[in-house]
Amino acid sequence: MPGSALGKLLRRHLPKRSSTIRTAIRRAISRERRMAASLIRLHFHDCCVQGCDASILLDPTPSFTSEKDALGYVNSARGFDVIEDAKSQVEKIYMPGVVSCSDVLAVAARDASAYVGGPSWTVKLGRRDSTSANQALSFFKSPPIYRLLTSPHRLVQQKGSQCQGLGGPLRTRIHGNGTDVDAGFASTRRRRCPATGGDGNLAALDLVIPNSFDNNYFKNLIQKKGLLQSDQVLFAGGSTDGIVTEYSKNPSIFSSDFAAAMVKIRKICSLVN
Repeated sequence: MPGSALGKLLRRHLPKRSSTIRTAIRRAISRERRMAASLIRLHFHDCCVQGCDASILLDPTPSFTSEKDALGYVNSARGFDVIEDAKSQVEKIYMPGVVSCSDVLAVAARDASAYVGGPSWTVKLGRRDSTSANQALSFFKSPPIYRLLTSPHRLVQQKGSQCQGLGGPLRTRIHGNGTDVDAGFASTRRRRCPATGGDGNLAALDLVIPNSFDNNYFKNLIQKKGLLQSDQVLFAGGSTDGIVTEYSKNPSIFSSDFAAAMVKIRKICSLVN
């Protein structure tokens, strides 16, 4: 409320609120570097279902099932405790119940990116938290492998993919006879992912610096070193080859496009951007 006492109070506390969240996020990432990717991914999946409303943070209740337990999220999506900690720190110095969990998550994703060398962006605040979750919708909104090229491109991942994963796509790729995988790369990966056993072993998605924000993912694809088939399909003679090539050569363009994609606001209310 511009001009009101509450409005003035909110504006006066904005810098302190942001710095408090930033401190909590940096502390978490300093303990575990890959938490940065996990927080960015958590924000992405939250926004995929019902908008950026923190519905992914909700535990199950008698009236709804949690999105945390959706296929692709369970035992995979992480960082919930980091967001809870950042929220509690804000509540200690700020008006309780004013800063939404969805705002905390959005700011956390931005600060996580910046902390590991990625871009930063201006986060528009004022989101309202959802009072329900929609696990069923998360199945359709999360981009599965077979719909990759009709879904938002997967630019950020966690530390790696399990050998078994979703039906064993990593094992199939490195033990198959495909021509779109580098032979040396496949041979190296077989050490962590044998034909049988080792289902829980993790393989890094980025061969160079897996816990930093960079464009090596795209360089890997050009060398036929995409970890999963759903990665390599982005550079396989299709419509996205040019994007991969551009991002591999111009990290600044990738960073700029990534930051812009993280802030999507409808300019015309009656149309989808």
